[in-house]
Amino acid sequence: MERVRNFLAKNLWAQTALSIVVAALLIQLLYPGRSFLATLARVVVISLGGVGVTLAIRRREKRAAGSTDGLVSLDRRLRTGDVPTDPEERRAMRELVDQRLRRTRHRKAALVFLALMFVTITVLTALTAGPRQTIGFSVLTVLFIGWMTYMSNLQDRRLHTMDDALRSGPRDSGSEEPSDRHSLFNQW
Repeated sequence: MERVRNFLAKNLWAQTALSIVVAALLIQLLYPGRSFLATLARVVVISLGGVGVTLAIRRREKRAAGSTDGLVSLDRRLRTGDVPTDPEERRAMRELVDQRLRRTRHRKAALVFLALMFVTITVLTALTAGPRQTIGFSVLTVLFIGWMTYMSNLQDRRLHTMDDALRSGPRDSGSEEPSDRHSLFNQW
């Protein structure tokens, strides 16, 4: 699984292609009367804005990390809670964490907006479409909002824990007991 994650982290085109195909398959499942190629073409056109935003964010993060491999390495360290000891890596991690904390400062409002939007779409679908679409959107709403909330909280904890670790300075080599805040990573 780690190799797949690294491949997808290094190759943004693979993430994008996989997301587009999954979205097209989901739409095809909910609305089976349309051709798959037409659905795929619509998903590609609709996804262009999201791809543009993702590329801009990725470019800024790569600048902070120095390269794609550096970004993948920092991202892995962030997931595992491994605080860099090298001053250059600490600087890059500090910049990456600062960027992500700034970008996610309105995450609770965004989650509430997403939940309201998905519930509204589900209700409107129930009023205008058949039971297949209503059940499909209901399941999608519950799963998507649940997953987004869980991942948002997980990433926020990771970012704040790394932020605290980077602010506290390099650890003493003699201290064997990590602080309670840093041991959160061991629970994940």
